[in-house]
Amino acid sequence: MEKAKVAIFMGSASDEPMISPCADVLKKLGIPFRFTVTSAHRTPERTAELVDSLEADGCEVFICAAGMAAHLAGAVAARTMKPVIGIPVAASPLGGMDALLATVQMPPGFPVATVALDKAGAKNAAWLAAQMLALHDADLAERIRAARAKFKADVAAAGAEIEGKYC
Repeated sequence: MEKAKVAIFMGSASDEPMISPCADVLKKLGIPFRFTVTSAHRTPERTAELVDSLEADGCEVFICAAGMAAHLAGAVAARTMKPVIGIPVAASPLGGMDALLATVQMPPGFPVATVALDKAGAKNAAWLAAQMLALHDADLAERIRAARAKFKADVAAAGAEIEGKYC
């Protein structure tokens, strides 16, 4: 098994339906990753051990998804100098605003790149991690270019289909 280039941490197993699209994108791009549950509050020792172990094994980007207080990304950013991407999860009556603010409001020197909430954020976290890795991986950069070209072609085809129905 290849060593993980990206780690995906979720604060709770209940976040999996929202965060699994992140793993799907990484799989399609051929990026090895580790996907697990760890909590900044409930399992801080496990979180620290995972960060240290994964970093020692060559992990280059950490993606952290959490709802409510959403301290997971910040706890990871405090432990590593590798890029950390936060995915706020709408897991409270506040609709994710609490998680968004907790993820985006980091003290200077400990940044967390924050993406959108839930599934859209999960996908974009994977794309952002891929772009970071592609800075020194020409093959991955080409896979990203090809995927973007397909996105463009799909939009053009959909536009032509719609125009054909109504014009």
